[in-house]
Amino acid sequence: MFTHKIPVNEQPTGKVIPLGTTPLIGHEHASAACSCPPPMPATQAAPVRPTVQLTPGSLALLIGGGTAAVLVVGAVLVSMLLAVAITAGSLAIVALVVRSLMNDGAKRR
Repeated sequence: MFTHKIPVNEQPTGKVIPLGTTPLIGHEHASAACSCPPPMPATQAAPVRPTVQLTPGSLALLIGGGTAAVLVVGAVLVSMLLAVAITAGSLAIVALVVRSLMNDGAKRR
């Protein structure tokens, strides 16, 4: 059930590969030599990676970069909020003007 099955496919040459389950006689491969390193014994620890060391200069640069990023994101969000507020105010003024014009037209009839 979990074995690989190769479907019968036509090759560009026109030959059809049959799906056979019997091994070919005299067709045995020699096991290839493994080129991977031998497994590490359980008593050895994994190699230690170097830790990140923060110097005063890199720490100041990190703080300055984070502060700049927060300020830029804040400025963008505030400007978007301001744009929405200005648009809402403009629409409210337009609505008042249109209502005033409609009321004046109804009074003159």
